[in-house]
Amino acid sequence: MTKEFDFKHIGKDFSAGLVVFLVALPLCLGISLASDAPLFSGIIAGIIGGIVVGLISGSKLGVSGPAAGLAVIVANAIAGFPSYEVFLASVVLGGALQLVLGLVGAGKIAFYFPSSVIKGMLAAIGLTIILKQIPHAFGIDRDPEGEFQFLQPDGENTFSELLNLQYFTEGALIIGVVCMLVLILWDRKWVKQNPILSLIPGPLLAVVLGVVINMFYPENLRLAGTHLVQIPISGSFAGFVDLFRYPDFSSITSFAVIKTGFLIAIIASLETLLCVEATDRLDPRKNITPTNRELIAQGAGNMLSGLIGGIPVTQVIVRSSANIQAGGRTKLAAVIHGFLLLFCVVLIPDLLNMIPLSALAAVLIIVGYKLAKPETFKRMWAEGQDQFIPFIATIIAVLFTDLLVGILIGLLIGIGYVLYTNFRSAINLHDEGNHVIVDFKKDVFFYNRAELMKIFSKLEEGDELTLDGRNVDFMDHDIFLAIEDFVKDSKKKNIKVNVLDITRKKIKFGKTDETIKLDH
Repeated sequence: MTKEFDFKHIGKDFSAGLVVFLVALPLCLGISLASDAPLFSGIIAGIIGGIVVGLISGSKLGVSGPAAGLAVIVANAIAGFPSYEVFLASVVLGGALQLVLGLVGAGKIAFYFPSSVIKGMLAAIGLTIILKQIPHAFGIDRDPEGEFQFLQPDGENTFSELLNLQYFTEGALIIGVVCMLVLILWDRKWVKQNPILSLIPGPLLAVVLGVVINMFYPENLRLAGTHLVQIPISGSFAGFVDLFRYPDFSSITSFAVIKTGFLIAIIASLETLLCVEATDRLDPRKNITPTNRELIAQGAGNMLSGLIGGIPVTQVIVRSSANIQAGGRTKLAAVIHGFLLLFCVVLIPDLLNMIPLSALAAVLIIVGYKLAKPETFKRMWAEGQDQFIPFIATIIAVLFTDLLVGILIGLLIGIGYVLYTNFRSAINLHDEGNHVIVDFKKDVFFYNRAELMKIFSKLEEGDELTLDGRNVDFMDHDIFLAIEDFVKDSKKKNIKVNVLDITRKKIKFGKTDETIKLDH
């Protein structure tokens, strides 16, 4: 635990934790709103994700909390259950299942996702953040902050909402622009190298500036109501305790509760593992997160969140990337962000409710830009089609669906492109008139059989065929049989066949190193 909490970096971790807190606060509220859950349930999930998951997790820079990817499932479950307390029972069950997944080693699935898909996911999240926050920067705040899916409950979609920018709020737009300019300025080298200015977190300065500008606005520009952060205010300790809800376990054996718990466990685990992979790639110090331990941490967090009234948690790339961009060094930053959520909700909710959403939108737009820089697209293009096509497909799929569906589509396209590339490159044909040379490459699979049979069909009497398998590591059994059958028939057609190093050993078939026999 000592290495995980290296207190010599406490200054950077506190600064990063403060930034993550500012990013997480509206997301906690917005995602609970998008999930049709009590607003305080999102705050609970954020606190649990920061403190409990942060303490148990082995991730140094990952930050957990309520995730937009689960909003639809949560909303549908709450609407279908007789009470919110029954839904909480399914959250506890989902957390227990995640614990089991971690204990049996299911965290390895994260390593099977190609880097092009992970990079596409990051870029897509960055673009989604920008697109979703632009309306808030213009003061159009009727939709919840955490509504990250493409199609939205109000009939709008990500792009149609941008057409409503003509109905902007002047005061919000001014604050959004000023805060964004401050953040761009604070990213300059001369600011980072200044011994005094570098101590002030740019996002914190932007948010404070947004509050101050709004305080001194004339009446016609001043923001209020839905244009500001809205945290539930308890008024007393008893009122604070009353905000908590507790699960109803009387329906724990019902099919609906078990099904919802299973969905929460699977989707929350997949989102977490994908975010772990992405966070480790963003980490400038390249720490490697123990994925099984992460699932155990998430399971414990979801069980506790469900027990006290919170919605499900996952590791979240928006908060994790904000942590990295803000200079977080250890997992203390995530824990600090959780405590800040707790203290501020208890002690100073009135002050937090003065923060303009347009100021927070400016912070998130800059975070999104850093995830989807133009340099990333140029670099992926330079790496070739096998990297760029899955990368861009993942971006488009995530933008037009949601995070999990988009990732799965990107993965399928990536796999399809690998199969297509292998199909095109597995057989290299050299036609030298009457002598045809078929050079097999590293791996030859069953779907290459059609191409091979086409080559065989074009051979005429008196031709010579050389089948070169010296570069083959694996040959599918169907390919071996097709060659074997052609060799047997070649004598009848008066076709000379030379077979170089094509054996059953290469197709991992049988115990003998049987070579294709030539009859002539």
